[in-house]
Amino acid sequence: MNVDGVPITATLHDNETARDFISLLPLTLTLSDYASAEKISDLPRRLSTKGAPAGTDAAVGDIAYYTPWGNLAVFYRASGYARGLVKLGAIASDVAVLRGPGQLTTKIEHIEG
Repeated sequence: MNVDGVPITATLHDNETARDFISLLPLTLTLSDYASAEKISDLPRRLSTKGAPAGTDAAVGDIAYYTPWGNLAVFYRASGYARGLVKLGAIASDVAVLRGPGQLTTKIEHIEG
């Protein structure tokens, strides 16, 4: 990920929803603040949630898909359990850039590792 010029490294999980997300990449998104805990953005289409749990807790650095709204969520603060939240992966680097006010332009690319 590249957030407003700052590179961020993340690892995606091996699940159906994450694989479907990868099929959308590369993506350029505008992330907006939500609930002073996460940055969110609409995706071009809904993702598959086959085999996904009913919900999960979000930790700092989690990258997730929120099924009720069909959006990407990147957490810079921990959040309690949310029904419909599917973890896609986690950020391996500092999340400080995500705490910035307002909208952030983000380019997400898949790099085989």
